[in-house]
Amino acid sequence: MPSPFEKDAVAGDGGASIHSQDRYNANSDTEAVSADAQHGVQAAEATNQVWSKSSLIAAYLLIWTIAFVDAMQQGMAGALTPYVTSDFALHSLTATTSIMSSLIGGLSKLTLAKILDIFGRPQGFLFMVILLTLGLIMMAACNNVETYAAAQVFYWVGYNGLNFTTGIFVADTSHLKNRAFMFAFISSPYIATTWIGGPLATAFLKGPGFRWGFGVFAIIMPVVCMPLYFLFAWNYGKAKKAGLVPKTETNRTFFQSVKYYFIQFDAIGLLLITGGLALFLLPFSLYSYQKEGWRSALVICMIIFGGLLIIAFALYEKFLAPVKFMPFELMMDRTVLGACLLSGTIFVSFYVWDSYFSSFLQVVNNLTVTEASYVVNIYSIGSCFFALIVGVVIRWTGKFKWLALYFGVPLTILGVALMIAFRQPNVNIGYIVMCQIFIAFAGGTLVICEQIAVMAAGSHQQVAVLLAVEGMFANVGGAIGSTVAGAIWTGVFPVKLLEHLPADAKGDVALIYQSLVTQLSYPVGSPIRIAIQQAYGEAQRYMLIGGSTVLVLSIVSVAVWRDIQVKDFKQVKGLVV
Repeated sequence: MPSPFEKDAVAGDGGASIHSQDRYNANSDTEAVSADAQHGVQAAEATNQVWSKSSLIAAYLLIWTIAFVDAMQQGMAGALTPYVTSDFALHSLTATTSIMSSLIGGLSKLTLAKILDIFGRPQGFLFMVILLTLGLIMMAACNNVETYAAAQVFYWVGYNGLNFTTGIFVADTSHLKNRAFMFAFISSPYIATTWIGGPLATAFLKGPGFRWGFGVFAIIMPVVCMPLYFLFAWNYGKAKKAGLVPKTETNRTFFQSVKYYFIQFDAIGLLLITGGLALFLLPFSLYSYQKEGWRSALVICMIIFGGLLIIAFALYEKFLAPVKFMPFELMMDRTVLGACLLSGTIFVSFYVWDSYFSSFLQVVNNLTVTEASYVVNIYSIGSCFFALIVGVVIRWTGKFKWLALYFGVPLTILGVALMIAFRQPNVNIGYIVMCQIFIAFAGGTLVICEQIAVMAAGSHQQVAVLLAVEGMFANVGGAIGSTVAGAIWTGVFPVKLLEHLPADAKGDVALIYQSLVTQLSYPVGSPIRIAIQQAYGEAQRYMLIGGSTVLVLSIVSVAVWRDIQVKDFKQVKGLVV
């Protein structure tokens, strides 16, 4: 069996095995970097040609370690957040800023993709480490809601950016046929860290307090991340010394440089799409805070102006942009568009049925918080585990479309549709667990396949932007799914609750509706608890019908993909996995 570390070969060549390349020879099998690529991509291609096998192995081990620590602290941060907000009186404002920070964190990948392509991978990685650390320090030290809100923005931009940057490094240093497995590899820490976040948060709360929970990781994260940065920088220096990195010296003045990067970053396009998506998505989460709801002038204006900015972005990219954020023709590629639509569709479906899942398990199935978290986390564990298997299958067969079309999509639809019958009162929890396993295995398949699809449809120059756009569709889908779930819950649950409650308890409907603690306070088997469970079941049925219905789009989204053979596909240069 050939070594997994090989020189990426031309299509049909099969690749030349590397048996010993711990010392780089400038005269060895080097390839010219892409002349039409941006500097960051050229630097990545040049650096690939000086990586030794031992350095590349070390880089992947460091990435796995960073992913493990990052996932662990993110799980802990999520568990600590309610205790942080309880220190502030402005709870509603904190929730609003949390929405903004999550939204900005997701959309920031668009800008980060350009930073990676223009300045380079090491620079983008270091920038994200700084932002993540700054966010953790601010959360540890915050004494008011404004500081905490700003900290959340820095934290989520850094957290999402760190994961995105390491993913791009994997794309730079892996053969397309192996990339599915390597993407699954760097996500595999979630299999273990899912169980660590809660106990870790509890330990800090019972010990030194939540501030030390953030403070400790503000120290740990840079310590864990910096060895990878130095490894990046060292190999980049080797490539530069060997003359493989094209020189970028210019005689531009300061203002000429500002103009140059303004164009190269497609600043107008980025501003239009980021502002448009923010304005369009935010009302879906904020309308409930407005007295008039959807009829509020603020909500209506934000949706309209957001939509207009998104349209303006498409027109600007098509007709006016001197340097396009992503080539318009590639956006219309059926494989790219189909993969992005699949990403959006499965996130819409997931957030429709998952939004009140934990509460349902506690109220209807009478599980503890810990037991409910185990059931909810079946998706994270199962999808990350099964993605490893999918990666092996793609490497072996060289194909990915059939996995998504004939396994991932049908199994997802089956799992969600079965829960229409099984996520009801008086149904054994084992049936829900079975459905979660179906959805987890299908999700691990679809996420990997859609990422491979967008990367296979483009060139190395476009990988960062393509993955950023695919992630953007996921963010949009998640926002829409949460909105639909909230609308169904608000419109169905209180009505059904009032309908089923005993006459002497109807006056408490508002209190019961608003508080999970109140719902759980009624004994299991009592008339009021039974009424609450029935209302949950009916609201969940509508959510699951909605989640199942939208998944029909996933069939079309995958069916339009080109059946690309990734086994003999040349995309990156140099020593690759």
